Amino acid sequence: MNLRTLISTPESIVAAFVLLATLWGTSFVAIEAGLHYFPPLLFAGVRYAVAGAIVLGVAAVMSGRTVPRGRDEWLGVAVAGAFVIAAYHGLLYVAELHITGAVAAVIVSLAPVLTATFAALLLPNERLGPFEIGGFALGILGVIVIADPMEAGLGSAALLGVGLAFAGAVSFSLGAVLLRPLRTDLPIAALQGWAMVSGAGVLFVGAALLGESPAAIVWNATSIASLSYLTLLSGVVAFLIYFALLDEVGPAQLHLVGYAEPVVAAVGSWALLGSLIDAEAIVGFVAILAGFVVLERHEIAAYVGVEDALRAR
Repeated sequence: MNLRTLISTPESIVAAFVLLATLWGTSFVAIEAGLHYFPPLLFAGVRYAVAGAIVLGVAAVMSGRTVPRGRDEWLGVAVAGAFVIAAYHGLLYVAELHITGAVAAVIVSLAPVLTATFAALLLPNERLGPFEIGGFALGILGVIVIADPMEAGLGSAALLGVGLAFAGAVSFSLGAVLLRPLRTDLPIAALQGWAMVSGAGVLFVGAALLGESPAAIVWNATSIASLSYLTLLSGVVAFLIYFALLDEVGPAQLHLVGYAEPVVAAVGSWALLGSLIDAEAIVGFVAILAGFVVLERHEIAAYVGVEDALRAR
């Protein structure tokens, strides 16, 4: 069955959006919990090795074509695997050794702002004007507020965690922009499956270089539950929902899921781990959201039917 046939009415689209935000938002909490029992890069590598194999199997059933053809398709797999899977998740998992999952989710919500900025800088049909610069500045201001370098001190673990999460968001956004000119008719599920598998390979190499050992993994109910949730629910199920929503509503509207994730992560961190998000993170999140609204103002206006009025100003 094609999942897209199940996500076709306004009600089903809203339900899928909420479910996706819930699955991805709680993934930050699951990572935070699992890092007590897994070395970070091995944790991410195992997750995506298994999830990638499953997604490739689903892609074979749904589309019939899973093997990339030609230079652009293989290069697209390499870009997605290196930037979107390996670099982003490797940096994120290490970051969550130093900051909570809720704070990491707020910082990662900067990704749409960074994506729009990189697109304006690197793609010929995009432009970087005063509004785009202002939106980017608001997003960066949000991260600075969260990091609070004057109070934390430049050597603090929390500041290191914020920096790593920010670097992860940069990697994700840069990879997403570099991938755009390389998109072909390769089904996106197949592309994502190959990216997961190849990214897992990079993560395993990084784990070996850092001396992470499988012997350091502690197998218990919590670690198994965390890995299973990240692999099957926020990995396989969430990405399949994402693909279906991408076809239905497009990337501009789907970006908004990134701003529901920190809310879900904050609630999950409080309910499951007893962690509360502080005022600086909330203010930073508002600044990042404002930056996104500035950068995507025309797309948002078009979505609500006031594009012509906005352009006339």
